[in-house]
Amino acid sequence: MNGKIIKGIAGFYYVNTEKGIFECKAKGIFRKKGVKPLVGDMVEIDILDEEKLTGNLVNILERQNELIRPAVANVDQAIVIFAAAKPAPNLNLLDRFLITMQKHGVECVVCFNKQDIVKEHEIALLRDTYENCGYKVVCASAINNQGIDEINELLKNKTTVLAGPSGVGKSSIINMVTPEANVQTGNISDKIDRGKHTTRHSELFMIGHNTYIMDTPGFSSLYINDFEREELKSYFIEFNDYEGNCKFQGCIHINEPKCAVKDAVNQGKISKTRYDNYVLMYEELKDIKRY
Repeated sequence: MNGKIIKGIAGFYYVNTEKGIFECKAKGIFRKKGVKPLVGDMVEIDILDEEKLTGNLVNILERQNELIRPAVANVDQAIVIFAAAKPAPNLNLLDRFLITMQKHGVECVVCFNKQDIVKEHEIALLRDTYENCGYKVVCASAINNQGIDEINELLKNKTTVLAGPSGVGKSSIINMVTPEANVQTGNISDKIDRGKHTTRHSELFMIGHNTYIMDTPGFSSLYINDFEREELKSYFIEFNDYEGNCKFQGCIHINEPKCAVKDAVNQGKISKTRYDNYVLMYEELKDIKRY
């Protein structure tokens, strides 16, 4: 029987099938092959006890894609959630997540939660920065139920990862789109002004036919050392319109003269914040490769 892994915890994998959710152990062959089943995997199981819903996981079907952080397979899209304030959005971290998803071919939606606690021009600046890059942006308030209908529409018939730093309201949003998930929510730590880690493991929640969402443990950093520095520019999608217009072929858009991307930044056509984050990441990759 085939099914989809919706949770993996303590060596057990919970597989959603047409006959219910089976608790399964993975066969030793996976360890021998060095393959670890992931939440989101489509798998084949052997049923041990149909009444008790137990089985063995015997085969992992071909993956559409695979992410390392969050560890999940067969993702249709990622909704990356940052707070508009409290904590202030770390746009460098957001950009790192976006380019990581870009590298893996996963479509991204940017969601700024807690819009109710910032001024209109502040949320507009955040929205415009990422819409101008070509991303879908949702401005939400879990407390005031704003943006939740829009999120529900985006989720339909897809497997979606909801990710972002701790304390931005991921679990609160999940509880609104699927109350039965009953995800634990945590309070912001006043001392450090960021969230405590409340999500203990990755889990998919089925909220409709062929519709799954996944909450992931919050992250405070994201390394990009699996990128080549020369490829980084291709993941800043707003640069694409200007590629080929620079004086030098293969322009990196940092120190070269007569660079169309730098001109676009100076003219306000490309976000300076995004461009500065690109430069920071490029220099970081250059230092990594040096050693």
